[in-house]
Amino acid sequence: METTRFLKVLTVILICSCIFSACAANKEILKRQAEAAKTLGEAYYNEGKHTSALKEFLKAEQINPNDPFLQNDLGLTYLAKNRHDLAIKHFQKAVEIQPDYAPAINNLGIAYLRNKEYDKAIEKFTHLTNNLIYLTPHYPLTNLGWLYYLKNEYEKSEKYYLEALELEPRYVTAMRGLGRTYLKMGKLGEAKQVLERAVSIMPDFTPAYLDLAQACIMSGDKEKAMLHLKKVIELSPDTPIADDARKKLKELTS
Repeated sequence: METTRFLKVLTVILICSCIFSACAANKEILKRQAEAAKTLGEAYYNEGKHTSALKEFLKAEQINPNDPFLQNDLGLTYLAKNRHDLAIKHFQKAVEIQPDYAPAINNLGIAYLRNKEYDKAIEKFTHLTNNLIYLTPHYPLTNLGWLYYLKNEYEKSEKYYLEALELEPRYVTAMRGLGRTYLKMGKLGEAKQVLERAVSIMPDFTPAYLDLAQACIMSGDKEKAMLHLKKVIELSPDTPIADDARKKLKELTS
């Protein structure tokens, strides 16, 4: 009797052990599947294939919805597809899962900016600039510069761009933003100087050449303006920015 009872208990233990082992194995398989889908999605995203990327990210989310990095990937993809509302939702989830996830906080600010929710964007970027262990504070500072530019508060815009460049003197995005801000402030000499520095650091920085052309037009230097406009067309011939350059060239030569 005792032997029979012992064998029954042992059998139950072995069955439970097998079930637990199978569950653990299944979880590991699912985890690998989610990671593979996420990796493939990121590859598609980097190639600009945003619809294919989204399909893979959504597959991964079905398996592992609590991965903050995946939620950030989803937010970036929806942002690329101009679905700002969905981008905000996923960036928010990423930050809920991991509150100190600074890139997702920055991306949430960008999504708010694109959605014209400026005050919410300012809150996120300011939060990051006050984070003493955030490794790239020049990004949110530059974003704050752009936000205040859009709000026509050019002195504040200038302040944040200068702070960004103090931390990262070769950050051409901040240089371009500062140059455009100087144009709005009527500081043509300063605008030319900072934009020329931007293209000296990054010679294929097409938008800065267009802004340089505008600075030259405003200061009456028609010949230099035409040179910069031709550079825009040379660098990016089949783009909307080249169309803008052709239009300005036509106006200057008519």
